[in-house]
Amino acid sequence: MSVGQHPAGKGAPCKKCKGSCSGFQPHSWRKQCGSCQCPREEHSLPSDLEEDCRIGQLLSDSHYSGLTARMKGVEGSRVYKRNRMIITNPITSGKDPTFLTVTYEWAPPGLNQKLAMQYMELIPKNMQPVAGTEGAHYRRVQLLRQLPPYDHNPDLCQGLSERERTAMEDFVKRYKEQALGVAEVALPCSAKQQTEKNGSKSKETNGTAKEAFEKTEYFCEMCQQPLSRDAPAVYAERAGFDKQWHPACFMCCQCREPLVNLIYFWRNNSLWCGRHYCESERPRCAGCDQMIFSEDYEQT
Repeated sequence: MSVGQHPAGKGAPCKKCKGSCSGFQPHSWRKQCGSCQCPREEHSLPSDLEEDCRIGQLLSDSHYSGLTARMKGVEGSRVYKRNRMIITNPITSGKDPTFLTVTYEWAPPGLNQKLAMQYMELIPKNMQPVAGTEGAHYRRVQLLRQLPPYDHNPDLCQGLSERERTAMEDFVKRYKEQALGVAEVALPCSAKQQTEKNGSKSKETNGTAKEAFEKTEYFCEMCQQPLSRDAPAVYAERAGFDKQWHPACFMCCQCREPLVNLIYFWRNNSLWCGRHYCESERPRCAGCDQMIFSEDYEQT
Protein backbone atom coordinates (compact mmCIF):
# COMPACT_ATOMS: atom_id res chain seq x y z
CA MET A 1 0.00 0.00 0.00
CA SER A 2 1.39 3.38 -0.95
CA VAL A 3 1.91 5.96 1.74
CA GLY A 4 1.73 9.60 0.70
CA GLN A 5 3.90 12.17 2.41
CA HIS A 6 2.42 15.50 3.40
CA PRO A 7 4.85 18.41 3.57
CA ALA A 8 6.14 18.97 7.09
CA GLY A 9 4.47 21.78 8.99
CA LYS A 10 1.11 23.07 10.07
CA GLY A 11 -2.07 21.54 8.74
CA ALA A 12 -0.78 18.06 7.88
CA PRO A 13 -3.57 15.51 8.50
CA CYS A 14 -3.15 12.92 11.25
CA LYS A 15 -2.84 9.37 9.93
CA LYS A 16 -3.96 8.00 13.30
CA CYS A 17 -6.93 10.27 14.05
CA LYS A 18 -7.86 10.69 10.39
CA GLY A 19 -10.81 13.10 10.07
CA SER A 20 -11.14 13.92 13.78
CA CYS A 21 -7.95 16.04 13.74
CA SER A 22 -8.12 19.42 12.02
CA GLY A 23 -4.46 19.16 11.01
CA PHE A 24 -1.08 19.44 12.68
CA GLN A 25 -0.83 22.36 15.08
CA PRO A 26 2.64 22.52 16.68
CA HIS A 27 2.46 22.59 20.47
CA SER A 28 4.50 25.37 22.03
CA TRP A 29 6.79 22.95 23.86
CA ARG A 30 5.50 19.39 23.61
CA LYS A 31 6.70 17.25 20.69
CA GLN A 32 3.14 16.67 19.52
CA CYS A 33 0.12 18.15 17.82
CA GLY A 34 -1.73 20.73 19.89
CA SER A 35 -5.01 19.62 18.32
CA CYS A 36 -5.03 15.82 18.73
CA GLN A 37 -1.94 15.26 20.96
CA CYS A 38 -0.48 12.72 18.54
CA PRO A 39 3.27 12.97 17.79
CA ARG A 40 4.41 14.85 14.71
CA GLU A 41 5.40 11.66 12.89
CA GLU A 42 1.73 10.67 12.79
CA HIS A 43 1.13 13.79 10.68
CA SER A 44 4.22 14.34 8.56
CA LEU A 45 7.82 13.26 8.31
CA PRO A 46 11.03 15.17 7.63
CA SER A 47 12.32 15.39 4.08
CA ASP A 48 15.06 13.01 2.93
CA LEU A 49 17.63 15.79 3.31
CA GLU A 50 16.47 16.66 6.84
CA GLU A 51 16.64 13.00 7.81
CA ASP A 52 20.13 12.54 6.39
CA CYS A 53 21.36 15.74 8.05
CA ARG A 54 20.11 14.57 11.44
CA ILE A 55 21.77 11.17 11.12
CA GLY A 56 24.90 12.86 9.80
CA GLN A 57 25.06 15.03 12.90
CA LEU A 58 24.61 11.99 15.15
CA LEU A 59 27.45 10.09 13.46
CA SER A 60 29.80 13.07 13.12
CA ASP A 61 32.75 13.18 15.53
CA SER A 62 32.39 9.45 16.08
CA HIS A 63 34.13 6.31 14.86
CA TYR A 64 31.45 6.17 12.14
CA SER A 65 31.95 9.63 10.67
CA GLY A 66 33.17 7.88 7.50
CA LEU A 67 29.49 7.22 6.78
CA THR A 68 28.94 10.98 6.48
CA ALA A 69 30.01 13.65 4.01
CA ARG A 70 30.63 17.36 4.35
CA MET A 71 27.71 19.54 3.30
CA LYS A 72 28.60 22.10 0.67
CA GLY A 73 28.11 25.66 1.78
CA VAL A 74 27.43 24.78 5.43
CA GLU A 75 30.62 24.88 7.47
CA GLY A 76 30.96 22.09 10.01
CA SER A 77 27.78 20.28 8.92
CA ARG A 78 27.78 16.70 7.72
CA VAL A 79 25.16 14.59 5.97
CA TYR A 80 24.60 10.84 6.21
CA LYS A 81 25.62 9.00 3.04
CA ARG A 82 22.55 6.84 2.93
CA ASN A 83 22.93 3.81 0.69
CA ARG A 84 19.97 3.25 -1.63
CA MET A 85 19.41 0.25 -3.87
CA ILE A 86 17.55 0.10 -7.19
CA ILE A 87 16.56 -3.28 -8.59
CA THR A 88 15.42 -3.58 -12.22
CA ASN A 89 13.75 -6.83 -13.22
CA PRO A 90 12.74 -7.55 -16.83
CA ILE A 91 9.18 -8.73 -17.50
CA THR A 92 9.15 -11.00 -20.53
CA SER A 93 5.41 -11.43 -21.03
CA GLY A 94 4.21 -10.02 -24.36
CA LYS A 95 6.18 -9.01 -27.42
CA ASP A 96 7.73 -5.85 -26.02
CA PRO A 97 9.90 -6.37 -22.93
CA THR A 98 9.13 -4.17 -19.95
CA PHE A 99 10.97 -3.60 -16.70
CA LEU A 100 9.88 -3.50 -13.08
CA THR A 101 12.00 -1.13 -11.01
CA VAL A 102 12.03 -1.39 -7.22
CA THR A 103 13.79 1.25 -5.13
CA TYR A 104 14.90 0.54 -1.57
CA GLU A 105 15.22 3.80 0.36
CA TRP A 106 17.98 2.28 2.47
CA ALA A 107 20.22 -0.77 2.14
CA PRO A 108 23.29 -1.97 4.06
CA PRO A 109 26.42 -0.44 2.50
CA GLY A 110 29.30 -2.46 1.15
CA LEU A 111 27.27 -5.42 -0.14
CA ASN A 112 26.80 -6.73 -3.64
CA GLN A 113 23.24 -6.71 -4.92
CA LYS A 114 22.69 -10.43 -4.36
CA LEU A 115 23.69 -10.28 -0.69
CA ALA A 116 21.74 -7.06 -0.15
CA MET A 117 18.61 -8.70 -1.56
CA GLN A 118 19.14 -11.71 0.69
CA TYR A 119 19.29 -9.33 3.65
CA MET A 120 16.02 -7.66 2.62
CA GLU A 121 14.28 -11.01 2.26
CA LEU A 122 15.25 -11.91 5.83
CA ILE A 123 13.38 -9.00 7.39
CA PRO A 124 9.55 -8.86 7.56
CA LYS A 125 7.99 -7.69 4.30
CA ASN A 126 6.09 -4.88 6.03
CA MET A 127 9.44 -3.51 7.24
CA GLN A 128 11.32 -3.68 3.95
CA PRO A 129 12.06 -0.04 2.97
CA VAL A 130 10.68 -0.17 -0.57
CA ALA A 131 9.84 3.35 -1.73
CA GLY A 132 6.13 4.17 -1.52
CA THR A 133 5.22 1.30 0.81
CA GLU A 134 4.37 0.85 4.48
CA GLY A 135 7.87 -0.54 4.99
CA ALA A 136 9.48 2.72 3.85
CA HIS A 137 7.10 4.70 6.06
CA TYR A 138 7.87 2.42 9.02
CA ARG A 139 11.62 3.00 8.63
CA ARG A 140 11.24 6.77 8.65
CA VAL A 141 8.88 6.80 11.64
CA GLN A 142 11.19 4.50 13.60
CA LEU A 143 14.18 6.75 12.88
CA LEU A 144 12.38 9.60 14.64
CA ARG A 145 11.28 7.40 17.53
CA GLN A 146 14.53 5.51 18.02
CA LEU A 147 16.85 8.47 17.40
CA PRO A 148 15.09 11.66 18.53
CA PRO A 149 17.15 14.54 17.11
CA TYR A 150 16.87 16.47 20.39
CA ASP A 151 18.71 13.62 22.14
CA HIS A 152 21.96 14.59 20.42
CA ASN A 153 21.41 18.21 19.32
CA PRO A 154 21.08 20.74 22.16
CA ASP A 155 20.01 23.40 19.65
CA LEU A 156 16.68 21.54 19.35
CA CYS A 157 16.09 21.55 23.12
CA GLN A 158 14.09 24.31 24.75
CA GLY A 159 14.99 26.05 27.98
CA LEU A 160 18.47 24.62 28.55
CA SER A 161 20.62 26.61 30.92
CA GLU A 162 24.30 27.01 30.08
CA ARG A 163 25.16 24.35 32.64
CA GLU A 164 22.56 21.94 31.27
CA ARG A 165 23.78 22.49 27.73
CA THR A 166 27.35 21.70 28.77
CA ALA A 167 26.17 18.57 30.59
CA MET A 168 24.26 17.44 27.50
CA GLU A 169 27.23 18.05 25.20
CA ASP A 170 29.44 15.99 27.52
CA PHE A 171 26.82 13.23 27.63
CA VAL A 172 26.57 13.08 23.83
CA LYS A 173 30.35 13.11 23.42
CA ARG A 174 30.68 10.26 25.89
CA TYR A 175 28.10 8.01 24.27
CA LYS A 176 29.58 8.61 20.84
CA GLU A 177 32.89 7.37 22.21
CA GLN A 178 31.58 4.50 24.31
CA ALA A 179 28.22 3.24 23.05
CA LEU A 180 27.16 4.42 19.58
CA GLY A 181 27.65 1.98 16.74
CA VAL A 182 26.58 1.16 13.19
CA ALA A 183 26.40 -2.54 12.48
CA GLU A 184 27.54 -4.23 9.31
CA VAL A 185 26.24 -7.14 7.30
CA ALA A 186 28.30 -10.08 6.03
CA LEU A 187 28.17 -13.82 5.57
CA PRO A 188 29.08 -15.51 8.88
CA CYS A 189 32.06 -17.26 7.36
CA SER A 190 33.43 -14.13 5.67
CA ALA A 191 33.02 -11.38 8.27
CA LYS A 192 36.64 -11.52 9.40
CA GLN A 193 38.08 -11.49 5.88
CA GLN A 194 35.74 -8.71 4.74
CA THR A 195 36.56 -6.35 7.58
CA GLU A 196 40.30 -7.00 7.34
CA LYS A 197 40.20 -6.29 3.61
CA ASN A 198 38.29 -3.01 3.93
CA GLY A 199 40.11 -1.67 6.99
CA SER A 200 38.95 0.40 9.94
CA LYS A 201 38.28 3.59 7.99
CA SER A 202 36.69 2.08 4.93
CA LYS A 203 33.99 4.10 3.24
CA GLU A 204 32.21 0.95 2.16
CA THR A 205 31.67 -0.79 5.50
CA ASN A 206 30.40 0.37 8.84
CA GLY A 207 33.10 -0.86 11.19
CA THR A 208 36.13 -3.04 11.65
CA ALA A 209 36.44 -6.50 13.16
CA LYS A 210 38.89 -6.50 16.02
CA GLU A 211 38.57 -10.20 16.60
CA ALA A 212 36.72 -12.92 14.73
CA PHE A 213 36.84 -16.62 15.22
CA GLU A 214 36.84 -19.43 12.74
CA LYS A 215 33.71 -21.49 13.33
CA THR A 216 31.82 -24.29 11.71
CA GLU A 217 28.51 -23.34 13.35
CA TYR A 218 27.03 -19.92 13.99
CA PHE A 219 24.15 -18.98 16.28
CA CYS A 220 22.08 -15.82 16.62
CA GLU A 221 22.66 -13.92 19.87
CA MET A 222 18.96 -13.09 20.11
CA CYS A 223 17.03 -16.26 19.27
CA GLN A 224 19.93 -18.73 19.70
CA GLN A 225 18.91 -20.41 16.46
CA PRO A 226 21.52 -21.43 13.86
CA LEU A 227 22.69 -18.99 11.21
CA SER A 228 23.17 -20.24 7.68
CA ARG A 229 26.69 -19.85 6.34
CA ASP A 230 25.15 -18.77 3.03
CA ALA A 231 22.83 -16.08 4.43
CA PRO A 232 23.83 -12.61 5.65
CA ALA A 233 24.17 -11.94 9.37
CA VAL A 234 24.49 -8.68 11.30
CA TYR A 235 27.63 -7.84 13.28
CA ALA A 236 28.07 -5.10 15.88
CA GLU A 237 31.67 -4.04 16.41
CA ARG A 238 31.14 -2.96 20.01
CA ALA A 239 29.72 -6.38 20.85
CA GLY A 240 32.68 -8.18 19.32
CA PHE A 241 32.78 -9.98 16.01
CA ASP A 242 32.31 -13.36 17.64
CA LYS A 243 28.63 -12.38 18.02
CA GLN A 244 26.10 -12.21 15.22
CA TRP A 245 22.36 -11.77 14.71
CA HIS A 246 19.71 -12.69 12.18
CA PRO A 247 18.69 -9.47 10.36
CA ALA A 248 15.21 -9.63 11.92
CA CYS A 249 16.69 -10.26 15.40
CA PHE A 250 18.91 -7.17 15.49
CA MET A 251 16.62 -5.18 17.78
CA CYS A 252 16.50 -2.98 20.86
CA CYS A 253 16.43 -4.94 24.12
CA GLN A 254 13.71 -2.63 25.49
CA CYS A 255 11.20 -1.81 22.75
CA ARG A 256 11.97 -4.93 20.67
CA GLU A 257 11.86 -2.88 17.49
CA PRO A 258 14.43 -3.68 14.77
CA LEU A 259 17.26 -1.15 14.87
CA VAL A 260 16.70 1.08 11.87
CA ASN A 261 19.64 1.74 9.53
CA LEU A 262 21.55 -0.69 11.80
CA ILE A 263 22.31 2.17 14.22
CA TYR A 264 22.64 0.80 17.74
CA PHE A 265 23.94 1.58 21.22
CA TRP A 266 25.80 -1.05 23.24
CA ARG A 267 25.35 -1.17 27.01
CA ASN A 268 25.48 -3.99 29.56
CA ASN A 269 26.06 -6.55 26.81
CA SER A 270 22.80 -5.58 25.11
CA LEU A 271 21.64 -3.70 22.02
CA TRP A 272 19.65 -0.52 22.59
CA CYS A 273 18.00 2.02 20.33
CA GLY A 274 19.08 5.61 20.93
CA ARG A 275 15.92 6.57 22.81
CA HIS A 276 16.09 3.75 25.33
CA TYR A 277 19.84 3.97 25.75
CA CYS A 278 19.52 7.63 26.72
CA GLU A 279 16.67 6.80 29.10
CA SER A 280 18.86 4.16 30.74
CA GLU A 281 21.39 6.89 31.51
CA ARG A 282 19.27 10.01 32.12
CA PRO A 283 15.64 10.80 33.06
CA ARG A 284 13.33 11.95 30.26
CA CYS A 285 10.61 14.56 30.68
CA ALA A 286 7.15 13.08 30.16
CA GLY A 287 5.94 16.42 28.84
CA CYS A 288 8.48 17.73 26.31
CA ASP A 289 10.23 14.35 25.76
CA GLN A 290 13.68 15.91 26.25
CA MET A 291 16.40 14.43 28.41
CA ILE A 292 16.74 16.09 31.82
CA PHE A 293 20.13 17.46 32.82
CA SER A 294 19.00 19.62 35.72
CA GLU A 295 20.79 18.89 39.00
CA ASP A 296 17.75 20.17 40.89
CA TYR A 297 15.60 17.48 39.32
CA GLU A 298 18.05 14.74 40.22
CA GLN A 299 18.18 15.86 43.86
CA THR A 300 14.41 15.82 44.41
